Amino acid sequence: MERDPVVLDLPFRGLWLARNSPARRVPSHGTHAFGVTYAIDFVAVDERGLPAPRTWRTALSVEPPEVFRGFGQPILAPVAGAVVAVHDGEPDHVARRSQLTLLGYQLGQAGRVRDGVGAIAGNHVVIAIAPDGPFVLMAHLRRGTLRVAPGDVVAVGEPLAECGNSGNSTQPHVHVQVTDSTRWSTARGLPMAFRRRRRGPSEGTRSTAETWLPEESEIVDAG
Repeated sequence: MERDPVVLDLPFRGLWLARNSPARRVPSHGTHAFGVTYAIDFVAVDERGLPAPRTWRTALSVEPPEVFRGFGQPILAPVAGAVVAVHDGEPDHVARRSQLTLLGYQLGQAGRVRDGVGAIAGNHVVIAIAPDGPFVLMAHLRRGTLRVAPGDVVAVGEPLAECGNSGNSTQPHVHVQVTDSTRWSTARGLPMAFRRRRRGPSEGTRSTAETWLPEESEIVDAG
């Protein structure tokens, strides 16, 4: 029997595009490895839904991560709890939207899996909601921007780091997942949902909170 989803706040502000959503399929990333069964990715976008301007590099080459809207954006704690793991030092590599460059990158996937969680999640933070979990992981953070350490207690909305392009990432984004363990070789992914505010039908009507899971390619407005 599937358990109730773990409810989180959105870990960012502004407009972000949901990708690899478990609302589309489970496992959302095509595998249960590393506890990613119900994981979701968010890519910061502008009002046109673009993560970065399109140039000739978009079709034919790699792109510097700095041109992407999400690179350097604050990533916030989506839940209150204790930081139980951090990892820093992985480089923020070039981004790939070109199918020509993605093919070669995909051929290196097996090697990244063998290299372990640092090569997959890149720079990351893990928060324990309770001492025995669940555990919430935010991955692909920007090198050198982590602001927390194991043992720190964080509140919802507290800055953790900046969005980066480290680990198994083809463009700057934040990856969020919930697991029952931080032993990644055996961790099981847990379902999640997010809080959002809904305004009433008329101006001045009090907003109400609800939980939902973003659909694939849904643009989420986190204010």
